[in-house]
Amino acid sequence: MLITSPIGQGIARITREGERFRLVTADKTEYRAADAEDLTDQALGWRLPLASLPDWVQGRASLDRPALVTGRAGEGLEIRQDGWRVAYEEFREGRPFRLRLMREGLEIRLVVDRWAD
Repeated sequence: MLITSPIGQGIARITREGERFRLVTADKTEYRAADAEDLTDQALGWRLPLASLPDWVQGRASLDRPALVTGRAGEGLEIRQDGWRVAYEEFREGRPFRLRLMREGLEIRLVVDRWAD
């Protein structure tokens, strides 16, 4: 996953290597951890909810935890789970394209630029 600024400048890249995660910042500083959320907290100062993202980017709540889901794809879909509010702003070909994750003064905007089938 590539994390960029609002103007598209690369801030960090996160990769998974077996059971561990690696984050490399734009200045080439490298961090490693077993937990992706701890890794982003340590390196960036905020926790990216990577455990939930695979479900959220597909427009669904994670099944193993409580969630409130309102609306539907293309019509105000929103998921509230794990203290996050996920608002879906745009769908393309039935899949989420633009979404916002919000929590306690933090807003993360995601754009899915390519789907692998």
